[in-house]
This record gives sequence, C-alpha cells and structure tokens, in this order.
Amino acid sequence: MEIKRIAVFLGHPAHYHMFKYVTADLESKGIRVDYLVKRKDVLEDLVQQSGHPYQIVRNKERAAKGRLGLACALIEMEMNVTRYLLKNKPDLLLGTYAPVISHLTGVPMIICCEDDTSVVPRFARTSYPYAAAILAPRFCDGGKWDAKMIKYEGFQKLAYLHPNRFSPQQEVIAPYLRNPGRPYVLIRFAKLQAHHDEGIGGLTNRIALDLIRMLTPRYDVYITSERSLSEELEPYRLQINPWDIHHVLAFASFYLGDSQSMAVESAMLGTPCLRFSDFAGKIGVLEELEHKYGLTCAISASEPEKLFEIVKEWINKPDLRDIYQQRRNLMLKEKIDVSSFFSWFIENYPESKEIMLKKPEYQWRFK
Repeated sequence: MEIKRIAVFLGHPAHYHMFKYVTADLESKGIRVDYLVKRKDVLEDLVQQSGHPYQIVRNKERAAKGRLGLACALIEMEMNVTRYLLKNKPDLLLGTYAPVISHLTGVPMIICCEDDTSVVPRFARTSYPYAAAILAPRFCDGGKWDAKMIKYEGFQKLAYLHPNRFSPQQEVIAPYLRNPGRPYVLIRFAKLQAHHDEGIGGLTNRIALDLIRMLTPRYDVYITSERSLSEELEPYRLQINPWDIHHVLAFASFYLGDSQSMAVESAMLGTPCLRFSDFAGKIGVLEELEHKYGLTCAISASEPEKLFEIVKEWINKPDLRDIYQQRRNLMLKEKIDVSSFFSWFIENYPESKEIMLKKPEYQWRFK
C-alpha cells in the first residue's frame, strides 16, 4: 500500500504540536497531509500561524456539559469528518479520535493515545473498536483493546519536545517577562470540562492566591489559563503567542497546575512540576514519570496543605532544576525519537504494523 495522502485530526493544542514534525517529515517525502481541526483553546491559532491549510470539523467548543454535550459534539464531528473522508478518500486517518460512522468509508484509522482506558472509558468505547491500530506508550493500559496497541518506548509529547526537535531559546522569552533575568514560576489552570474531567477537582482561585503570596518574594508568577480568571488573578495572566509557550515553560523555576498535558510537557523539558488534581495516581503516563523518573509530583485536590508544604520545600532548594535536568537526561536515554517513529510507521503502513507486532525492538532505530 503506497501512502499518498493522509488526514490528521487535531482536537487539542498538544495534538498540533505532536504532529507538526511528523507532518513536515511526510510532506518532505511527497505525502499530502490534511488537517481536520476541532476548535479548542488556542489550537486554531497555532494551525493558522503554521500556515498549513485546515478544515474545521467542530465550529465551537461544547457549551453543554455532561453526556448530552458530549453526544452533540461527537455527532457534529462524526458528520463533518465523514463528509471529508467520502469526498477526499485519504489513505489514512490519523489522530486521537476514530469516528464511529467514518469507519464505513473504508479509510483505515490510526489512533495515537497516551491515556489508560480506565481514565477515558467513553473515548475508548467510541473510538478503539474502529481503529486499525492504536499507537501508545509502553505503559499505557488499553484494557480489552490492549492487543490493538502498538506500544513504543516514549511519550507523545516527546514528538515535539525531544532535543532532536526542540531547543529552548532565552531570547524568545524575554519579551514576555516583567523582569527578565528574575526567576519565575508558571501556574496553569485547565478548563476541566472534557468528558473525562467530570468530578475532577483542581486549582481554585483561593489556592492560587495563597500560592502567589508564598512565591512572589522570590519569583515572578505567570498564569496561563483555559478558563476565566478572577479580578485578583488577572494581572498575573501571561500574554503570550501560544507558539512560544514551551520556551517559557522550559526556563521556569518550576511549574504547578491542574493541567495533565502541561505537566507531561514540563517533565519532557526537565522543569520541576507539581500537579494538583484529582487525577493524581490515576494516569499511567504521569505515574511512570513520577515513580520511575521523579519528573513530576502529584497531589490530590483534597490536600492543599500538602501542596503548600512542597512549594515551601522547593522555594528553599536552589539546585532543584539541576536535579530535574539530570532526571530528564536519564529518561531521554531510555526513550525513542517519537516523531521519527511515527513518520516511519505512517509512511510504511500497514507493513510497519506487522513489523512492530513481530519485532517491537525495531523501534530502537529511531533514537
């Protein structure tokens, strides 16, 4: 099977980053890549800045919450993605979502995921049965779909934060800092409205204000947020081109927040990371990063005093970043260049799937 055209579904800003180098690799080999975009946070801004053509498959973020909102969003995406597939007939559909109806078009769908099935059960039920293959980190638990998973030694976010792909630049961050040269801490508020976020607690305005009072004697504080901020927190909002956020994250003294995605990104960069969320202890990717590599620390949203205690410890630990950079280097030695692996897998599908099922060590060619 010769791959000439693929469609990539993008549903989150991190998904754009995950596929941007893969896209460049494939297009350099003459493969056409089409983007199908769901409007989410700064995702469309990133795609627009890249200059890559795209098609919107969901026109607005889901206003309704719960199962009804999820059902409406899925129906809208199902119809739009299916129309695209019927009209354009790409060789593959790639992304983090496999439409229920679209599998009837005969286009093979490859899902890239990093969440355990127990964390995203609805997504798994609506997507995994229709996937031709599921690319997932080795430690990801696919439940009853585990046999469909092609496991690799890496993290999705290494696809764009591996040192082969990304080098943080001090000159990029200077225009965004109130006091260039002064250490700073980055705080992140996630929206916590996705279907898998139901019942999940995280940072509150009160906790954030208490943290800021602790931090400001030694650090500047910047907040990046998917949700609206209170009047007291708004002055700390980081006004930034979303293209540059990973440079800011890379040089932070540490990161704290309730975003799981940015927590993983911090770990990839070796930035000390505190995540305050009821997802603590529940996500395989972050469990591996915490307990094997010591690159993140999870605290349940019911334990704010523990959060304050660790922040106090970190404030008084001048070699904290050096420790985390050493841990990052150890992690990188044991992982592959994920973008190179993805590019090979897609370009050579379905032969690549058979190779990985029979000889998974083949992936170590991509370092």
